[in-house]
Amino acid sequence: MSGILDQTLHYFNKAADIMGLSDHIREMLASPYKSIVVQLPIEMDDGEIKVFTGYRVQHNKKRGPMKGGLRFHPSVDLNHCKSLSSLMTWKTALIDIPFGGAKGGINCDPKELSESELERITRKFTNAIASDIGPLKDIPAPDVNTNAQVMAWIMDEYSKSAGYAPGVVTGKPLDLHGSQGREAATGRGVVFICESLLEDWEQPVEGTKVVIQGFGNVGHWAAKILYDKDAKIIAVSDVSGGVYCEDGLDIPALYDFVGEGCLLKNYPDYDKISNAELLALKCDILIPAAMGRAIHKENVNSLQCRAIVEAANSPITPEADDICFEKGITVIPDILANAGGVTVSYFEWTQNIQQFNWGEEEINTRLKLKMRKGYQTVTKVAKKHNIDMRTAAFIISIGRVGKATVLTGI
Repeated sequence: MSGILDQTLHYFNKAADIMGLSDHIREMLASPYKSIVVQLPIEMDDGEIKVFTGYRVQHNKKRGPMKGGLRFHPSVDLNHCKSLSSLMTWKTALIDIPFGGAKGGINCDPKELSESELERITRKFTNAIASDIGPLKDIPAPDVNTNAQVMAWIMDEYSKSAGYAPGVVTGKPLDLHGSQGREAATGRGVVFICESLLEDWEQPVEGTKVVIQGFGNVGHWAAKILYDKDAKIIAVSDVSGGVYCEDGLDIPALYDFVGEGCLLKNYPDYDKISNAELLALKCDILIPAAMGRAIHKENVNSLQCRAIVEAANSPITPEADDICFEKGITVIPDILANAGGVTVSYFEWTQNIQQFNWGEEEINTRLKLKMRKGYQTVTKVAKKHNIDMRTAAFIISIGRVGKATVLTGI
């Protein structure tokens, strides 16, 4: 597989083969509805003019308004957005929320931008795509290097011409009608999937050995919630490397340390390990929560976990995925495992549209129900057809989107 788009199409076609879909139907379901590329000339703080490129790919709108994150990163390009937008289509269909898929972003490095430059770029991008987004069209959300503040700028800029419209984005600050529980939602959803898996194993969460690659928003929330449930988090890592302790790590202490801007490699206690060594640790559950393609054919045979719960997008290459299945390692695919974020985004959008608020306990209860139902549905299909859970998930998603397409008309 040469890239992330090829990888997504591989999984799509693998499921489509089992379903017996014709080439024409495959092309219709796999291809994006619309791809938007915009030029963003910006005056920098020093007076220099720089030109950035913004993208928004809208994959499918048959099951509702399109939904998906915005990432600000040097790797953002059209193919990247095409792949991730299709994953959003399958993710929202799988978890059964009334959205289609979209994804977008700006090719830039936020670390090299001041806050005022970042705001100008965000507002320029919003104006450029304003006619293509909206509460009933396409609803962006935070992703890599974007956050609640970026969503606030988008909402404000969009509202200048469209009228006050908090529902145009999700992941907003609470003071601008964001939702309780949104920050922790993806990590919490990962935990609900882990709990469902452990129930199938008839194994308690308490004492379960967990390894987490990535200690950003998703990784640290998954670690914190599992730690509070007495799971044994034996290793975590960031871009600098990881820390390891067979008896379990003090996750709150590590979070406080990282929160001060420190790297895990500089933590004064625990054994230090590389990210490669972390992936090879013996554990019950491995949670890759960093960037994609972390597990590939060169390192997959070193894995000693019973299961992988994909908190990141596309952390396993197709070749490695097949080997995991052959080795008996259960892989919970990203379109299920990390669907907690878009699920609570749906709750936020629902609250905005109806102009009322739910408390955090209600949000978490509703999220748990959605994640567990998704897990049970995928498990049932995987067992019925003796296939891996990723292929089962794609079969369910493609079936739901296909049925909506037939019902609404081609």
